[in-house]
Amino acid sequence: MKILILGSGQVGSTVAQNLAQLPSNDVTIIDIDEKALQLIGSRCDVQTITGNGASPFVLERAGAADADLLLALTRSDETNIVACKIAADLFNIPSRIARVRSREYLEYRVDTDEEGEGNSLGVFNITETISPEQLVTEQLVGLLSYTSALQVLNFADDRVRMVVVQARLGGLLVNKEIAEINAHLPDGVDCQICAIYRNNRLIVPTPQTVIIEGDEVFFVASSDNVNAIMRELRPKEARNRRIMIAGGGNIGYRLAKELESQYDIKIISRNAGRAEWLAENLDNTLVLQGSATDESLLAEEYIDEIDVYCALTNDDENNIMSALLAKNLGAKRVIAIVNRSSYVDLLEGNKIDIAVSPHLITIGSILAHIRRGDVVAVHPLRRGTAEAIEVVVHGDKNTSAIVGRRISEVEWPHGCHFAALVRDNEVIMGHHEEAVLQEGDHVIFFVARRRVLRELEKLIQVKMGFFG
Repeated sequence: MKILILGSGQVGSTVAQNLAQLPSNDVTIIDIDEKALQLIGSRCDVQTITGNGASPFVLERAGAADADLLLALTRSDETNIVACKIAADLFNIPSRIARVRSREYLEYRVDTDEEGEGNSLGVFNITETISPEQLVTEQLVGLLSYTSALQVLNFADDRVRMVVVQARLGGLLVNKEIAEINAHLPDGVDCQICAIYRNNRLIVPTPQTVIIEGDEVFFVASSDNVNAIMRELRPKEARNRRIMIAGGGNIGYRLAKELESQYDIKIISRNAGRAEWLAENLDNTLVLQGSATDESLLAEEYIDEIDVYCALTNDDENNIMSALLAKNLGAKRVIAIVNRSSYVDLLEGNKIDIAVSPHLITIGSILAHIRRGDVVAVHPLRRGTAEAIEVVVHGDKNTSAIVGRRISEVEWPHGCHFAALVRDNEVIMGHHEEAVLQEGDHVIFFVARRRVLRELEKLIQVKMGFFG
């Protein structure tokens, strides 16, 4: 596949590294920053073109005439939008994905002849849009829904969730074999423990595996049953009520807007004009103007009574320092947006409870669009070394390697673990190995080793006879 990527920032460069690892991909990056291009060119096998990605001359020089996919990932919405329009009208690139940060493009509704009402981006022939701010907001909403969850991922229209949680003494299953979980769960409640990381080493769980304190446990369950499973791994904890947000930008505002009817929320903005705007546009949120690293401001606002402190500014260092300060002053749990992956590895699990990586979340959304087979969702895990994937299976016993077969019959790639399948409103966990896969099933996998992804893609693809 020939892929053009506009933008060599953190998102663009990380996506390029992911895609260039596959030998079937020919990747070219376009950016006006020559030094950034030299850096990415020295790290991975990609071509680089210096220039404006919205210029038809630059796109032509990059080989747009025979490209299969355009990923417009610059920090400028307008550059991304115009580039997709040019790619469609002048070069007929089949797939055009744009990174769009502004809500205005997404929320302005227009009538379309084919599908009724859509947003304004349809005018620009964009096949898919990615909004990093919205993706991060959704991730944060999931984290705040469950006390002490390290990650919450939604699958199959939120019928199923994968939750990552650290086991603590007081959990009903801690220091017991996994097989004993059925003694505690109510009738009809089921789950699949997909993986356990102990001292950063993967343990593939069996019914005889004993969960100990400190284990990082990955489990899948129906959305309605997540709280019951959490009780197996941690003592019962009071739900989050008081939340403080540092940063009144797009993410801070979106999160406050989404949650202000459910929680007591305070939001801090350094900029006086932005604070005034927030006060006008939020209904039940207390808006504070000041610095999130001002110890006296945090103390005056009773930081020691805050359940979750979220540092969501655009500055990594500011987020880290304010989160550490909030934790030191008594905030029960702190979450910080951290873009630099080297910082994430240093911080998470120490003083900062969760470090959220926007570019990893964005990459997952992009990968879902370009993976082979009918891939619905891709979520990078463990700082990108593992993945959770949702696919829809198609075909029949003659045209598919998995449809019409029991879960136990399929030779899944080593390192790829069957977590659950969703069929209409029925959720079947992966340990029910006699379940037969059917056309249209949504299947969720935990992939511990990314190098087996190509084998999984081949397994889920339909033979050509299915289309003929």
